[in-house]
Amino acid sequence: MTAYEQLDAWIDAHFDEEVSFLQALVQVPTDTPPGNNAPHAERTAELLLDFGFEVEQHAVPDAEVKAYGLTTLTNLIVRRPYATGGRTIALNAHGDVVPPGAGWTHDPYGGEVDDGKLYGRASAVSKSDFATYTFAVRAIETLKSQLKGAVELHFTYDEEFGGELGPGWLLRNRLTRPDLLLAAGFSYQVVTAHNGCLQMEVTVHGRMAHAAIPDTGVDALQGAVAILSALYDQNRLYRQVTSKVAGITHPYLNVGRIEGGTHTNVVPGKVVFKLDRRMIPEENPAEVEATIRRVIAEAAAASPGITVEIRRLLLANALQPLPGNRPLVEALRKHGEAVFGEPIPTSGTPLYTDVRLYGEAGIPAAIYGAGPRTVFESNAKRADEHLLLEDLRRATKVVARTLFELLQRD
Repeated sequence: MTAYEQLDAWIDAHFDEEVSFLQALVQVPTDTPPGNNAPHAERTAELLLDFGFEVEQHAVPDAEVKAYGLTTLTNLIVRRPYATGGRTIALNAHGDVVPPGAGWTHDPYGGEVDDGKLYGRASAVSKSDFATYTFAVRAIETLKSQLKGAVELHFTYDEEFGGELGPGWLLRNRLTRPDLLLAAGFSYQVVTAHNGCLQMEVTVHGRMAHAAIPDTGVDALQGAVAILSALYDQNRLYRQVTSKVAGITHPYLNVGRIEGGTHTNVVPGKVVFKLDRRMIPEENPAEVEATIRRVIAEAAAASPGITVEIRRLLLANALQPLPGNRPLVEALRKHGEAVFGEPIPTSGTPLYTDVRLYGEAGIPAAIYGAGPRTVFESNAKRADEHLLLEDLRRATKVVARTLFELLQRD
């Protein structure tokens, strides 16, 4: 058997164990918010210790976590050194996830397997790649004498809030500095670029009044409607801007939450809405933010008595591919085609991810892991999120083969 065949055989022989590992991860909730994710990190560390891995548990100081809007947060690093002289490759996946919401036909924390699919919140994004990466590393260590360099597992817990207390915190505190980074993704493409994201909270102030005498007040909701109309007009203009990155179309804006008013018979004195503006890699984030602030200010000025506060919630830069990621990308594509029996293209994604933080630190990166062809197919952030187990099996083989190629001795 070739080394690659040995890796494949080991993964097949231990696949039931890998599925059980993923089920155990899904069964510990990591809803963010509220972001009480230290218990999941502790459980993950226990499971990794059972494999003989030493696990560093890096608890982010409580004051930083609370100021960030979360409850508890512990990041994990596993370091696996081999012979000297090779690369250090880090593998990052995030354990936090949005709450399950309504409409599930399977227990969102059950990890149930039905018709070849494993159901549960974060089963596809991205606790699946806790399993992919862990078992890929276990597989290559059956050939440890042939390896040089090192692997690190980075399991973090704030991707839903922007990653600043996950990978960002690890990098700022100089707890890691790998040569290459592979991050959680899906099985049928290697992602090398992604959108940026600007999130803002807009508070529209008017003046409350009795609904019987509305002229004595200033309707904050009417002011908000004018602002939203201006923003949606801007959104239509975004469709005229096209990215040159395959897999990314155009910028767009979404208003995901609105709240305000006090009662049916009261003129609303305050309305708050939150917006999400996706930025293609070609855009300048400072210019994007300035434009949105200008559009809001002009619309508010046209509504007498209305004042507005704007607060930036998140600014995540786009991921731009770094030249040094080529060996990683080529290995993933080659072994992906060998395992899946079809070409594995490179592309961008309209998502934003923690990977940008590694890229900003000068660490070449790519995104690849276990999952379907599209986010939509996985039901990520929707009811009945699930993962095809065969995708998990094959992606684990691709990652193991890739690690072996990049870490093997001359």
